[in-house]
Amino acid sequence: MYLTSRETAVVSDIFAVLADALPEDLMRREVGVRMLDLLRADYLGSYVWDATKQEYVNRVALNMSDDNLSDYERYYQYHDTVTPLLHNCRQAVRVTDVIPQQELVRTELFNDFLRRDGLHWGMDIFAWSGDTNIGDLRIWRGKQRDNFSDHDLALAELIRPAFTTALARARASAGLAEAMPAHTRMISERVLKALTAREQEVVSLIIEGLLDKQIAERLGISYTTVRTHVDRAFQKLGVGNRSTLIRMAQQDARP
Repeated sequence: MYLTSRETAVVSDIFAVLADALPEDLMRREVGVRMLDLLRADYLGSYVWDATKQEYVNRVALNMSDDNLSDYERYYQYHDTVTPLLHNCRQAVRVTDVIPQQELVRTELFNDFLRRDGLHWGMDIFAWSGDTNIGDLRIWRGKQRDNFSDHDLALAELIRPAFTTALARARASAGLAEAMPAHTRMISERVLKALTAREQEVVSLIIEGLLDKQIAERLGISYTTVRTHVDRAFQKLGVGNRSTLIRMAQQDARP
């Protein structure tokens, strides 16, 4: 499989994120941002399947409206005739591989949900751990673009095994974190006192799961300034990545 220099750089970045022990939701978001770049796509929806409730939960989304997604969670997922065709796929799959586009555009899901946000061409990656579906990436392009190519599909399939492994690892880590006493999941004063007030704000937002661009918007500062604060905070705290910072923040808050 031939990769362009741009694709090679983005794929390497994705694998770096997947190798990092990020919390599950943050990992799905970070990977999602990069998958949109890799595949030149426009929209992302990502859920975790709850087999007990028989519904998709824990939404992560990019470039889609909250109101529309809330409608999906309340109604359309229970009347969705398309996703069940994709759900059991063990490899990356285009929506048009399971339903012709001319049939998709006649469905309620397309006309009353997908089209509202401009979603037209779709590709899904469902992660399976044994017989358990543990998460997905639903990647879409707008109508003005072309459908995903075989090369795009191969790129997605290249990522899928590592994505599945990272999801399973994040789930296991979350189970351990939930078992800890509540005071050990707080942001330690010992961690924060080494930072400036602005660096403390940035670190707190990282731990909430915000991306650098979202932090910039929240604080009303530039992306470059956020990166400066992040780099300085990491240097002061002796950490090299978000996952190490989050683990440090989960340590005992006692002085």
